[in-house]
Amino acid sequence: MIQLHDISKSYGAVSAVEGISLEVADGELFGLIGPDGAGKTTLFRIMATLLLPDRGTATLTGYDVVRDYKAIRHNIGYMPGRFSLYQDLSVMENLEFYASVFGTTIAENYEQIRPIYSQIEPFKHRRAGQLSGGMKQKLALSCALVHKPTVLLLDEPTTGVDPVSRQEFWEMLQLLRTQGLTIFVSTPYMDEARLCDRVALIEKGRILDMDTPERIVQNHATALWSLRGSNMFPLLQAVRHWPGTHSCFAFGESHHITPHPQAQMADLKQFLKDKGFEDVHIEVIQPNIEDVFIGLLK
Repeated sequence: MIQLHDISKSYGAVSAVEGISLEVADGELFGLIGPDGAGKTTLFRIMATLLLPDRGTATLTGYDVVRDYKAIRHNIGYMPGRFSLYQDLSVMENLEFYASVFGTTIAENYEQIRPIYSQIEPFKHRRAGQLSGGMKQKLALSCALVHKPTVLLLDEPTTGVDPVSRQEFWEMLQLLRTQGLTIFVSTPYMDEARLCDRVALIEKGRILDMDTPERIVQNHATALWSLRGSNMFPLLQAVRHWPGTHSCFAFGESHHITPHPQAQMADLKQFLKDKGFEDVHIEVIQPNIEDVFIGLLK
C-alpha cells in the first residue's frame, strides 16, 4: 500500500531524512517512532505530496508521489501535527468544507466518520478554536476521513493532548484498522509503539530498526536493572562512574542500568554503599522499546 525506496531530503546543509526505505501493507497500522527532529514530519509531508524528495521514490496505493500527486490526494487522509483547520469556523462548517473539497457530503459518508464524529457532534456549532485539545483531534480526524480515503497519514496526532484523549484516539485507530484502512502514524511517545502492528525507529533521518514491537525488544534485549533510592540524581551520577555500567538513564521514579556482561549486582550494591548510598533497591527487569531505542542510540 505504501512503498518508500531510498527517500532523502535535505534543507541546505541539514539532512532531514537519509536513505529511508520501508513498506506498509494493506490494512496495517504502522508506527514511525522517534524524538522531535528525527525526520518524521518531513517524511510525512513527502508522502502527502507536500514536499518533493531530493532522491528516491515513494508510492501510495500504486501512485507515485511526484508524478501522480493529484490522484494520491484523493486517496489519502492527512492529519498534520499542528491543528490546521479553520479556527473561526464551527465544527460542522469545517467538516462541510473539507467534504466539499473532495466533491462529497457529510451525509454521503456519515457512516465512515460516525464512530469519531458522534463524540463531538453535540458541539457541532462551536467554533473549532474553542475546542479542547482532544476535541480538536477528533475533528481533524473526522475531516481526514470524510472522503473515505484508503490510506490515513497521521503526523504526531497525540502530541500535546491529555492521557485520556491519547487512549481514546488509539482506540479509534484500532477500530478504523478493523474496517480495512491502512494507517501510518508517527509519534514521539515510545509507549504507543506497542499499539502498532509494526514500527520503525527513526533518529536523525535514519531508520535504526523496523519490525513488530515484540521482535524489536526480543532482538535487542540485554540485561537490565532497575535502581531506586532516596537521592536519585546523585545516585545516577554515581552509577555512571561504576566500571560495570554500560549505560544508565532516568526512567520515571527509577534508573535503568544496562550493565556490562560480566558485571555483578552485588558489586554495584557494594560500590554504592562505599559511596554512602545505603537505601538502594536494585532488581532485574524486562526491557521495553524505549530501553531498546536508547540502546540503539548508544
